[in-house]
Amino acid sequence: MVLKQRIEQKQVQKLILAPALQQAIKLLPLTNLELIEIIDTELSQNPMLEVAEEPADEKSEEGNQEGLKSKEEVEEEQKKVREDVEIGESKESYGEEQEQEIDYESYFHEYFDNGMRTYFSEEKESLSLENILSQSPSLWDHLNWQANLTFFNEKDREIAQYIIGNINEDGYLTTSVEEAAKKIDVPVDKINEVREAIKKFDPIGAGSLDLKEALLTQMDYFEIKDKVTRTIVSDHLYLLEKSNFSQLAKVLNIPLSGVKSHVEIIKHLEPTPGRKYSQEKTSYVVPDIVVSKEGSEYRITLNNEGLPQLRINNYYKRILARASKDNLEAYRFLKEKMKKAFWFLRSLDQRNQTIFRVAKYIVEQQKDFIERGIDYIKPLTLVELAQELGVHESTVGRVVANKYITTPRGVFSLKYFFHKSLSGDFGEEVSSLRVKEKIRKLVESEDKSHPLSDIEIGDILAKESFKIARRTVAKYRKQLNIPPSHIRKRKFRMEEAQ
Repeated sequence: MVLKQRIEQKQVQKLILAPALQQAIKLLPLTNLELIEIIDTELSQNPMLEVAEEPADEKSEEGNQEGLKSKEEVEEEQKKVREDVEIGESKESYGEEQEQEIDYESYFHEYFDNGMRTYFSEEKESLSLENILSQSPSLWDHLNWQANLTFFNEKDREIAQYIIGNINEDGYLTTSVEEAAKKIDVPVDKINEVREAIKKFDPIGAGSLDLKEALLTQMDYFEIKDKVTRTIVSDHLYLLEKSNFSQLAKVLNIPLSGVKSHVEIIKHLEPTPGRKYSQEKTSYVVPDIVVSKEGSEYRITLNNEGLPQLRINNYYKRILARASKDNLEAYRFLKEKMKKAFWFLRSLDQRNQTIFRVAKYIVEQQKDFIERGIDYIKPLTLVELAQELGVHESTVGRVVANKYITTPRGVFSLKYFFHKSLSGDFGEEVSSLRVKEKIRKLVESEDKSHPLSDIEIGDILAKESFKIARRTVAKYRKQLNIPPSHIRKRKFRMEEAQ
């Protein structure tokens, strides 16, 4: 076999994303806070862009009130964009480039400035140190601080640091005592000695190997001497986890009412000692879309608060015009920056258009839900919305990611409105959220002494035109964090015991 090199042409079809399209796709899933960072980066890199003086809210509110731009207007503008850019790029000589001037002003006239303004950050007064909140200490920081005050021997401190480093967020030691002893090369008794001291740190029970050890440590610390309670924790914790109070009363040879008093003591203990120093914080949502009712209609506006209004710097535009005659290199540089600025503004415009259209369709479909509640929510899928708007399903997925909408009914994630549908008796589509709400209400109103099983819930739903299988009822019940009927029955008997 002879290997030869040769040149040949082959015509193939490939899907290539242009840089402008990649930028438009990148902007779609961003939140307003993330978008501000992208805009700041673009402003620092492109002299053709600057921040307008007038607030962005006035323009965005006016555009939203008019329903933004129509589909025909957008297509016409996009066509003009392509024509302008292609004309500028198709010229081969410098002389031809001089003859062709792209009319940016007629397309994005509102983005042009009449004078030179530089982009600068506004000087603000520095915050007082008294008003700056420091970060709360983590569980490991708090334990290490106590270890440094407790262990003065270097080896004991090393053992304590290793143990604390292997404690998880719940406060439990994730490695065995034997493994720790082998790792540090000390006796197992020494590991247990240090660990016993750590378990008495705040929070009490941190460093325990399991739930039983954590609860017993807390009982020792709070001097809970009740023998029955300690027996439940040390020997019959599995019955407590299953809420099998009747069997627990039988094993302990005490009445059910007696079990209740001991269980109440255990309930006041902390099953996850590390939760006290959890770093979880409340997240506040800033909605991207605002829906308000005006008369009988709903008004949709994009929340552009905090987003700077961009425009083309007219000073550099004039430099670009002069450079076409004086400096070819400067002309090409500024022309490239102008093109990038132009596509960036267009991408921002397209992002607002797409988000508005998605929000508008959702509000139109869920008008009854907004006015009357969960019983009137309609099923909706990404495919259905994509077909309606004439875009790809992935585009809709990017739009609804990390976006929130505030309505008279409350604040919702856009993903909340996308869920599966079930078929009713007459072929109508029923939202799965509506079925879950029905299940929740049935459990709340059930006879606590005879709770409804999954089969019984399914039968009741079938009479109300919701025909779903028992396993579907069980799945929705678990998603609602509702325990099975036998667990609910045991808890009720426990509560009723005197």
